Amino acid sequence: MPYVLTVDQRASRSSPDRVPEVLRRLNSTVPTVLGFERTAGDEFQGVLADPDDVVEVVLLLVRSGDWSIGIGAGPVQTPLPQSTRAGAGPAFLCARRAVDAAKQRPVRLAVRGVVPVDAADAQAVLTALAVIVERRSDQAWEAIALVGSGRTQADAATALGVSRQAVGQRLAAALWDLERELRPTAARCLTRAAG
Repeated sequence: MPYVLTVDQRASRSSPDRVPEVLRRLNSTVPTVLGFERTAGDEFQGVLADPDDVVEVVLLLVRSGDWSIGIGAGPVQTPLPQSTRAGAGPAFLCARRAVDAAKQRPVRLAVRGVVPVDAADAQAVLTALAVIVERRSDQAWEAIALVGSGRTQADAATALGVSRQAVGQRLAAALWDLERELRPTAARCLTRAAG
């Protein structure tokens, strides 16, 4: 079941256009059913098949802080068109409602799906993940990047010029273990929200 992400740049009238840069990044790293593309003004959209990829994209966008993120979970009309802009079906409608709702929320993301109660669960878990990601320090991100790439905490400590305990403290303060537990939970909720 596909997932449609509709994403709108925040404060676009007072800041540079960030859409081209994020489109390059997402289209070069994220597997999609229909690639991310600008749909109108400072908004872009993409269609993904894997809920784990949806979680990854959401957290990448949340970390930058520049976006209102709407996630639509449900079926799409097939055959799929060549362009995301021409897509139709419940997931597209849900994504539109979700991005509008996201603009009204403190953590600028919302989920709408064909199973509303499960979409609400997915939104709650993704919101918790977003709060975790938004509050991390640069030092925590450095430690996460190293340990997340497979290095041991001792190797990360050497690379960062700090003690192993300092790396452990950075990971604990960043709630990295909790993020790793919540990611699959969010993906399962998205799966259920899609029906």
